[in-house]
Amino acid sequence: MVSSKPGGFYEQGRFPSIKILILVLLNSILHKANSGSNNSASNSLVPFPPHEILSSLQTLPLHGHFSLRDNEDAAKDFGNIHHFPPLAVLHPKTVSDISLTIKHVFEMGFASQLKIAARGHGHSLQGQAQVHGGLVINMESLQGPEIKVYNGELPYVDVSGGELWINILHETLKHGLAPKSWTDYLHLTVGGTLSNAGISGQAFKHGPQINNIFQLEVITGKGEVVTCSGNRNADLFYGVLGGLGQFGIITRARISLEPAPMMVKWIRVLYSEFSTFTMDQEYLISLNNTFDYIEGFVIINRTGILNNWRSSFDPKNPLQASQFSSDGKTLYCLEMAKYFNPDEAEAMNQSVDQLLSKLSYIPSTLFLSEVSYVEFLDRVHVSENKLRAQGLWEVPHPWLNLLIPRSEIHDFAEEVFGNILKDTSNGPILIYPVNQTRWNSKTSLVTPEEDVFYLVALLSSALPNSTGADSLEHILAQNNRIIDFYTGAQLRVKQYLPHYSTQEEWQVHFGSRWEAFVERKRAYDPLALLAPGHRIFQKAVSSSC
Repeated sequence: MVSSKPGGFYEQGRFPSIKILILVLLNSILHKANSGSNNSASNSLVPFPPHEILSSLQTLPLHGHFSLRDNEDAAKDFGNIHHFPPLAVLHPKTVSDISLTIKHVFEMGFASQLKIAARGHGHSLQGQAQVHGGLVINMESLQGPEIKVYNGELPYVDVSGGELWINILHETLKHGLAPKSWTDYLHLTVGGTLSNAGISGQAFKHGPQINNIFQLEVITGKGEVVTCSGNRNADLFYGVLGGLGQFGIITRARISLEPAPMMVKWIRVLYSEFSTFTMDQEYLISLNNTFDYIEGFVIINRTGILNNWRSSFDPKNPLQASQFSSDGKTLYCLEMAKYFNPDEAEAMNQSVDQLLSKLSYIPSTLFLSEVSYVEFLDRVHVSENKLRAQGLWEVPHPWLNLLIPRSEIHDFAEEVFGNILKDTSNGPILIYPVNQTRWNSKTSLVTPEEDVFYLVALLSSALPNSTGADSLEHILAQNNRIIDFYTGAQLRVKQYLPHYSTQEEWQVHFGSRWEAFVERKRAYDPLALLAPGHRIFQKAVSSSC
């Protein structure tokens, strides 16, 4: 058992160096001496040299191990923009490995300058899961209990925080069940998506993934292992969901399930007018009996778009489709899916026909396909394999994800799609509405305060060594133009997967919820050890923060 008392280093199997013990004692004296003054105690404390901290960490009785070299993977992510090498990487086998490590660093107090970042499958965009000269925890090495599926009136699955969603899909399908809400890409860890939100085309109906969680196991910035839910340690539960890793590391999650379909009717149609496109999207998400998945994307000056679809979709009217031209145009694609089982095909087709009859898309652009449920959900992985084969997967991804109120989406589109991005785009541009009533306002996620808001995701890829429109510098400048526009126009836009450089910008992002966010940080990670890559808290949270 690990002592929770400051300086409690003499648990069984833990023998740090004499130098560390002397520093702990000295800092304890200095902290007490400063505790009654107006100055921060940390100003006078003697810092622990990183190599000394690492040396003491290596004395812990862990089942896993620390890696001190060949840690290049921990210094990069999917964004491929920032590269911050850590001092070491922890490869935990058990939850106690993580708990012991964090508690050990926490007990060193204010003088410890070692920061800690949990890393899942490495799909952060701006170095959020990196930590320069700190400790990265490789969550995928965590060997928790196997995925366990529970049937019943409210079925659920218990999984490790380092488990991939694709593995959860395959395991739950063995029981005829599946999670309700997904991300477009399934090769992500549970802890990673739940620390943000987890959004895809099912979110209008079920809310994001963080709305479909019954229970979590979390390790706080003090090293405490806490089981929490909406009824137990609720403040931590809601804080961690969408909390950007600021209050704890998710080591286990209990996820709500529903009966899984076998097949999916997958549909795409095109619009030339943005207003008609959004009107139909909003109509569909307002219905009780509607599609199971609704997304959309913007197509800017793409040649032969319908011909590209033919590899996966069949046109309703092949002749008309062959005569359609997308050259030089900005078009809007509505993408829908209806889940079904083979014995329900006739009723499903009638429902789809009825829904489509109410829409105002370009008739010649109706394309349909029937695929398996797994094939539909894992569709982005197919694109990943193609891009990897071309050497175009591990390139910079300066993505910009925004949540925009319905009342302001037309102003945004007019400027961004009509002026800033009028000639070309460097990747998919997703755009679709969701119902705020399906999102739990108790979580840390910040959204626009309107009944309906849109996700707009500019999923750009940059080509290395390019100096043109597909260069990283050009795309980042383009993103900044978009940010400058909506900021200057005072649109009430919130970033999803947010990235800011200063605490002042974070305060604006959280708005009226900032103080509650700070209070949670003070309660669960007062030394600001966790997730420093977000740049929200650069130092311990004092009472005056």
